[in-house]
Amino acid sequence: MTSTHRDPVIRTMPRPADINLNGHIFGGWILSQMDIAGGIASIRVAGGRVATVTVEAMKFHQPILITDVVSVYAEVVKTGRTSITVHMEVTAKRREEESEVKVTEGTFIYVKIDDDGRPVPLEGQ
Repeated sequence: MTSTHRDPVIRTMPRPADINLNGHIFGGWILSQMDIAGGIASIRVAGGRVATVTVEAMKFHQPILITDVVSVYAEVVKTGRTSITVHMEVTAKRREEESEVKVTEGTFIYVKIDDDGRPVPLEGQ
């Protein structure tokens, strides 16, 4: 993520049902939020439907707590004939802290699809 000011694709708070036995948020919940944000970023590029095809990398830096405000930032880093690669960073604004802390990051690949779910070329490809 290169810019100093950026707007999140998603900003949300986890609910009590999203915690694990350690009192942290389930990794699957974070993955789901990232997939939604990456899908939104990909749809903007594709101008139509997309499907997730790969999670290339995921790194969990810090746990997300139940009181955190979670932001997912997405940046399209590459496009192919049918594919869109999106890098995402997830930050948490902790109740007692001024700034956000990076908690998770990952790279997801989406493919533009037609109404039958088959890959189709991106505009200009």
